[in-house]
Amino acid sequence: MRRSFYGEDDVMEMTLRRLGLSDLKGLLSSATMPLGILMLVAMMVLPLPVFLLDTFFVSNILISLVILMVSLQTYRPLDFSSFPSLLLIATVLRLALNVASTRIVLSEGHTGPDAAGQVIKAFGEFVIAGNYAVGIFVFVILVIINLLVITKGAGRVSEVTARFTLDAMPGKQMAIDADLNAGVLSNEEATLRRKEISSEADFYGAMDGASKFVKGDAVAGILILIINIVGGLIIGLAQHSLSFEVAAQNYILLSVGDGLVAQIPSLLLAISTAIIVTRVSSTQDMAQHIGEQVSLSRAWYPVAGVLLLLGFVPGMPNALFLIAGLAAGGVAFFVNKKMQAASEQEAVTGESGELRLEGDTAKPEQIELSEIADNSPVSIQLGYGLVEMVNEENGGTLVNRVTGIRRQVSKALGFVVPAVRIRDDLTLEANTYRLRIGQTIVGEDQVYPERKLAIPGENSSIKIEGIEVKDPTFGMDAVWIMPNDVLEAESKGYVIIAPDSVMTTHLSQILYKYAGQLVGQDDIQMLLDNLSETAPNLVQSVVPKLVPLHQLTGILRALLEERVPISDLRRILENLASLAGRNLSIIDTAEMLRPELAGLLIQQVAPLNQPLPVITLGSELEHMLITMARQSGEEGLVIDNALAQQLLRKISDTNDALAAKGRQAVIVVSPAIRKEFSKIIRQHIDDIVVLAFTELPETRKIEVIATITGEADS
Repeated sequence: MRRSFYGEDDVMEMTLRRLGLSDLKGLLSSATMPLGILMLVAMMVLPLPVFLLDTFFVSNILISLVILMVSLQTYRPLDFSSFPSLLLIATVLRLALNVASTRIVLSEGHTGPDAAGQVIKAFGEFVIAGNYAVGIFVFVILVIINLLVITKGAGRVSEVTARFTLDAMPGKQMAIDADLNAGVLSNEEATLRRKEISSEADFYGAMDGASKFVKGDAVAGILILIINIVGGLIIGLAQHSLSFEVAAQNYILLSVGDGLVAQIPSLLLAISTAIIVTRVSSTQDMAQHIGEQVSLSRAWYPVAGVLLLLGFVPGMPNALFLIAGLAAGGVAFFVNKKMQAASEQEAVTGESGELRLEGDTAKPEQIELSEIADNSPVSIQLGYGLVEMVNEENGGTLVNRVTGIRRQVSKALGFVVPAVRIRDDLTLEANTYRLRIGQTIVGEDQVYPERKLAIPGENSSIKIEGIEVKDPTFGMDAVWIMPNDVLEAESKGYVIIAPDSVMTTHLSQILYKYAGQLVGQDDIQMLLDNLSETAPNLVQSVVPKLVPLHQLTGILRALLEERVPISDLRRILENLASLAGRNLSIIDTAEMLRPELAGLLIQQVAPLNQPLPVITLGSELEHMLITMARQSGEEGLVIDNALAQQLLRKISDTNDALAAKGRQAVIVVSPAIRKEFSKIIRQHIDDIVVLAFTELPETRKIEVIATITGEADS
């Protein structure tokens, strides 16, 4: 017997394809929801058999329980974004069942309690228990709880949340733009954040309207109960000649049972609505979230004391209060023990290792090698006041932001930026951080975790209260303000930056500036190994036959020092192959490679669809600098101090004015002086790019925004 290697789904697909019905499966899937809605409408018009009515009632309870359980298990409201639509469908289903059951109760109620099915009969008999008044009062109480307590509260929360969400949208958008400009977020991540904010506003707006469904459903339940009881008694007495006692027994039982079958799912949905709209975004489900926050020993000890005191009061149920007091005391004891164990654990794990106290060693008389031989290429040292910025359990996001910066710089420059080691340093002041490349300190400043950095915008002229500082990255005037002053600052045109964003933006600038020191032979070998998977012959023919690995590393470092990306390693090796026989130095080789790679640098300065902002030198000044370079010979370009200061001031002013508009310019000079002129400028202005005329792509539009001359300002 030949075994088939096809599954049942494959066989079904092949069969449908042969019959010309290959799209039947997709058609049925897309038609399920419209057919379901039409069926709900049909239930209101067409009479239903009793067994179908029982089936739909049970299904209604099942759907409500599923929605409630999903609401309890969601981490944040947007995880259940389809809730408003589900709430509408469930409400329509319940109302359709009410119409169908009312028809059966009024038309067949005279035959007895079995007329409307077993579900309605069971609910009616269980609640009434032989007393009509009890059944009616219980139903009314359920409706009051649903309508006046849960639904009304949830509706108010939805309304307020929707209003505040819409009001907060501009501030959230500005925060995303600030993180994007700081390099914390990529374009894709920023797009996702903006989409999430829009979805959040749409969700709470929909919830504000959806809560009205539940309220209307509760009101409809009361009216339907009254109609069933009054109408049933009239029909039973007038049309079927039943006695009042028999008519009341039949119709009240059926009406209350029908109302309860509808109200219990309605109550479950109302609770689900309240849970969703009161849910705070978290990484835990509701049970874990609440359990973690109520686990405070300082709260449980007083509770245990009060209960034990009540247990000794005469006339009280002493045993119950004493048992409750002892239980609360036990909870307090175990919670306190758990918190002590957590506090004793040295904990804070950084991105590339552990964050621990510098002086905290097992044996004080011993000096660990790690204390004096830190081989981390990049490291951040934190004062003790900044340690919480690393602890993710307490909301610290520094590690994630550092990873985001590393990813961004790696994509921009074409190599994997080494891991950043984050550790504390007790020698630093509380709010001080220090950036190191290897063992060299390259940056140091202060941040305030409990505050926000406000940077004045282009049109902001009103000062705000706070700690006045200079932005560590760009040197702009800024103010550290309290969180409750953020809205005021935003209204006055200030840009608000989070403390960890300030630090990581500073780190980003440092990584770009010292990129040439972050790449070594091992890193270059990894890049070569990756390229050899697609171009093995090219790699083997160039490295190390024509260009040794150490020489290639030096060339790439020279390119990175001026922010030229090395991501196009294939093109670099191809050009190195043509330059191999010219016996050039490492610096000269890098200079010869620049025209082929400058496009990668230019596209980071200005988008392709925008002209490239260019700063040029006046013809007289440029000729003078070329002459100076030729006269200086091997010493390079030597500029008079007064002239150098004048040039730097003009270039800096032009660059700052353009940066205030969110743009970046490049300086274009003659190839004869580009290397020396760039070296002089970069010593004073880190983020400036100096290109030669020969490095400008022919297809790229340029915009000359300023021409620097050697004449003194009048």
